[in-house]
Parts: sequence; C-alpha cells; structure tokens
Amino acid sequence: QVPLVESGGGLVQPGGSLRLSCVASGSIFSSATMRWYRQAPGKQREVVASIAPIGNANYADSVKGRFTISRDSAKNTVYLQMSSLKPEDTAVYYCNTVLRASRGQWGQGTQVTVSS
Repeated sequence: QVPLVESGGGLVQPGGSLRLSCVASGSIFSSATMRWYRQAPGKQREVVASIAPIGNANYADSVKGRFTISRDSAKNTVYLQMSSLKPEDTAVYYCNTVLRASRGQWGQGTQVTVSS
C-alpha cells in the first residue's frame, strides 16, 4: 500500500477554488500531525498548513483566511480547501508527516496551476 496519495490538483483561474485530498495508510494517519507542503518551480518546499490529530490547525501567513485544512479519521484522509487562489499559489502540493518529511519520504504530489 502506498503510504500517501495526493489528488485534486488542476488548472484554475485566479480567484477560483480547489480541494486537495490525501489518503494515508492507517499506520501513518491515526496519531500523526498531517501537513500540506508545496514547492513552486525554483523554490524550496514550504509548509502550507498542518493539522494535529485532535484537529488543531495552523497556516502559513500567505494562505491564512484562504485555505482550510481538515481531516477525516474514518477515511484516513486529509483535505486542503483552497479559495481565492492566486498565481503565486501555483506549485506541486504534497501531504506528509513531519517524520516522513525529515526522512526524505514523499509522495508524488499534485500539481496546482493558477492562471488565466
């Protein structure tokens, strides 16, 4: 079983919305803080949002008020609802745990392109 599978990316116009999904294996999801990261061309990967097992969420300043992270324990899935998208949100988006990220273990990510 693939540990993490991201989906939901695509091409969207500025001001539009997308919802990303990440299905994780139960062994990863149940007790881990889940994070969404993104990496734009030529830039370092950055944390966009994180959510603790009990639901506490944190966001990068650049996405506060526009993105919402959530998790569904019954489905082992974490979501990223993105609204009021801007061209600078264009990136490959990844979900992961801190531990897997520190070990360099990543999924394939999902491409988000914001363009008119």
